[in-house]
Amino acid sequence: MKHRIALLGFGVVGQGFAEILKNKKQVLEEQFGLDAAIVAVSDVMKGSVYHPDGLSIEDLLAVVKETGKLDDYPEQEGLIRGLNSFETIKQTNADTIVEVTFTDVKTGQPAIDHCQCAFEYGKNVIMSNKGPVALAYAQLKEMAEKRNVRWGFEGSVMSGTPSLRMPVTSLAGNDIYEIQGILNGTTNYMLTRMEDGLSYDEALSEAQKLGYAEADPTSDVEGYDALYKIVILANVVMNYPLKVHEVERMGISHLTNEDIELARQSNRKWKLIAKLKKENGSVVASVKPEMIPLDHPLANISDATNAITYHCDLSGPVTLIGAGAGKTETGFAILIDLINIHRKQL
Repeated sequence: MKHRIALLGFGVVGQGFAEILKNKKQVLEEQFGLDAAIVAVSDVMKGSVYHPDGLSIEDLLAVVKETGKLDDYPEQEGLIRGLNSFETIKQTNADTIVEVTFTDVKTGQPAIDHCQCAFEYGKNVIMSNKGPVALAYAQLKEMAEKRNVRWGFEGSVMSGTPSLRMPVTSLAGNDIYEIQGILNGTTNYMLTRMEDGLSYDEALSEAQKLGYAEADPTSDVEGYDALYKIVILANVVMNYPLKVHEVERMGISHLTNEDIELARQSNRKWKLIAKLKKENGSVVASVKPEMIPLDHPLANISDATNAITYHCDLSGPVTLIGAGAGKTETGFAILIDLINIHRKQL
């Protein structure tokens, strides 16, 4: 029996996920009994196509690579074009909606509305967007549970590195009383290069040339990206209803080469640390640059790598290191959510 998927958004992440489904088709069927079929794609810029029996992934990728549009997807009997995102949710036979649209992180839209619509129509949702999870976690979780559907968002914190699933499953039974993480690869790359002697402006320019930083780097360098991720970790891992405005935030834009040298002389390194700590029945949260000692588990995380340490009462500190972004890595995050929905697991 096919697991039918509709993709909302067909940019880098959507195409990465589609490529994985194409390349792993036999493995998914043999190992998990998962016959995944993309039946619909709706992208506000590229157009949309839907066929209830499934679309050719090869053709989807080929036409987008060639023209950037889905208009040239081959005609066939039963093919429907032009459905917008909400029509795709409501009118297609998809079992699971993969939501990878461009979403305003300040409002969580349109992804929050996409989730609500999908849940109302009895469909699972998988996403990599931070906004909806950070801003509307309790509301969307309750709605999914009431409708008896699944909501996967592993990719919202550290892409394909299982920063949410690992603590919830493999560390179950522990009291995780503190979490510390390097959750933004752009700033970690910049701090690494500043240790090599580059100025802040030079490190930023290099990060932009390499595609790590946007033309407007505010979300990364001022700590907003990491802030949303730490809010997700508080809600999901610590089961604490932390809100965005409750997090102390400071970025790295004020750091100078003198600051870097001061850390070096004291056998420390600057890292943008996102932190959660249980105190007196609540959780204190911050995102700010800290000088950490060289023997700290996060001190030697370099370049654009992400890492997170869970401080546990039973197992002790556990550190997870991996990529925090990337086409294939985020595509994998969507895949693992899909596999676990299929297996009826977390």
